[in-house]
Amino acid sequence: MLDAAAPQAGDFLVNVQEKVFEDFKAKPGERALVLMHTVPFEGSVGLVNMLTTTRIVRKGFDTSFVLYGPGVLMATAGRGFPKVGDEAFPGNLAFNNQIKVIAKEGGKIYACRFAMAALYAMRETDIMPEVKPFSPLDVLDILIEHWRDGALVIATWTL
Repeated sequence: MLDAAAPQAGDFLVNVQEKVFEDFKAKPGERALVLMHTVPFEGSVGLVNMLTTTRIVRKGFDTSFVLYGPGVLMATAGRGFPKVGDEAFPGNLAFNNQIKVIAKEGGKIYACRFAMAALYAMRETDIMPEVKPFSPLDVLDILIEHWRDGALVIATWTL
């Protein structure tokens, strides 16, 4: 049996002050690419990668965020209930809000036209204005472009 009192609101459970690794910043010209192939609201990976992308942008990387497969659903312009833009439950607009932050802070966001049309019957007008639709052939080419530049690449696939 433990002697310690139960944690109380405001208690630290772990040492949040210690940082083990250097706080890296991008060197001039360094790039990053984050590829997201995940279903929104089916787990935390989509939002976690958006928050990671935001950190990467803030570290100074020239950052591209690619939504493909079910990831394109993260950029749906018509989200909300009962009206577009109304937050039906806490976190309902988290994806849309984080896309706006990434774009406002200088990140570039892309969505695959194949996934939009063939999988989800989305038109380009159904995507947030901060997001640039692109050809499915561009998914591989943006990856090659970043690989050739020695970029930081994060690729997440979930279903």
